Amino acid sequence: MPSLTRKTTKTGTRLRLLATFAAAASLTLALSGCTKLETHSPSSVRNAADTQAAPTDGTQARAGGLGTVDCAHTKCIALTFDAGPSENSARLLDILKEKQVPATFFLLGKRHIDTYPELVRRMADEGHEVASHTWTHKILTDAEPDEIREELERPNKEIERLTGKRPTLMRPPQGRTDDTVHDISRELGLAEVLWTVTAKDYKTNDSDLITERVLDQSSRDGIILLHDIYDGTVPAVPGIIDALKKRGYVFVTVPQLLAPGKAEPGKVYR
Repeated sequence: MPSLTRKTTKTGTRLRLLATFAAAASLTLALSGCTKLETHSPSSVRNAADTQAAPTDGTQARAGGLGTVDCAHTKCIALTFDAGPSENSARLLDILKEKQVPATFFLLGKRHIDTYPELVRRMADEGHEVASHTWTHKILTDAEPDEIREELERPNKEIERLTGKRPTLMRPPQGRTDDTVHDISRELGLAEVLWTVTAKDYKTNDSDLITERVLDQSSRDGIILLHDIYDGTVPAVPGIIDALKKRGYVFVTVPQLLAPGKAEPGKVYR
């Protein structure tokens, strides 16, 4: 007869493992709405690409005027900003220009793109990646297909009108996505980009705390989520940049982070 203690221990271990898997599955379902969320890392995209062939579209080209960047051999990280442009964006662009750092901007339409068109143009002119965060910040997993299509297509058209370039990336509000969102994104030529680092700057205006949270979570190939609409965020950016540069990071846009691979419409990256 097997030892009761040993049997109990094995049963407890199995239960703990099941609980761990259940928690992980629950988190996945919460992020994706109702389906398993498959995401692709920057390194997996680069590895899948033909690394022997030089890119022809310039994505593996320049990071903030610092020359070519190969993120397969360089410790890269991407700064991304959601929900702008806003009254804080001009100062942010000044900082990024001074620090020679490119960023990826996921822009909102209503009361943002339509209110600050000159800042959208400036973002593009200064070498930043301009992408979509929907028109009204509607939670896409709660919307009907026609609503999703409208939320995504309207900022695409405005950004293209202002910059001459149609967005290829979008970030779903709250990171909530599902198969319907994937399908419509694919139809519209959009890849979905989530994040690996969040300062939760929507909960605090403490710039030091925002900086600390970003630095604690940052790692190679990281995608940092910030919001330039909040008062504490832009003042934190110079310290974040300086500290990460001291750690050996090179800042790139999301497309540069994936190069020589490319984000494919309908897929999710983080």
